[in-house]
Parts: sequence; C-alpha cells; structure tokens
Amino acid sequence: MAKVTIELPEDVFSALRRSPKEFVQEMRIAAALLWYSQGEISQSKGAEIAGTSRARFIDELARRRLPLVQVTQDDIREEMSRE
Repeated sequence: MAKVTIELPEDVFSALRRSPKEFVQEMRIAAALLWYSQGEISQSKGAEIAGTSRARFIDELARRRLPLVQVTQDDIREEMSRE
C-alpha cells in the first residue's frame, strides 16, 4: 500500500475537533465521495479508498444526499434511443 504524507498546522485538528487519525479518516471519505460523485470511481473503489465496506459507503452517500447511482446524460439518451 502506498503512503502519503501531508503536513498541516497543529491547530487544524483542534479547530475541527478531530484527532489526526479522525482527520485522516474524514479526508479519505471526503475524497472518495467527491471522486464518486464526479463519476471518476465506482462505489466499490470509493469504499476501498474510504477504508470502509461498500454498504457503509452507500450509507454515507445517502446521509450526505449524494446520488447512489451514476447515470450520465449520454446514458439516458442511449436508453431512450433504444425504445
């Protein structure tokens, strides 16, 4: 597994009321949700990046009111052209 190091001011953690470990977990989840919502990754890959199960990743999408399914306008056009 690759390791990434990010240097942040110490007061960031107290301002967010999170420990460094909690901050890292939240960053992983936020990045995975962003990339998923942009259509760059699947739910499975999002769960892997977030360090959680796919079910928990889906729960997090729902909690944050993000789309659970990725459908593009091209997908809809293609589907409609088949009818």
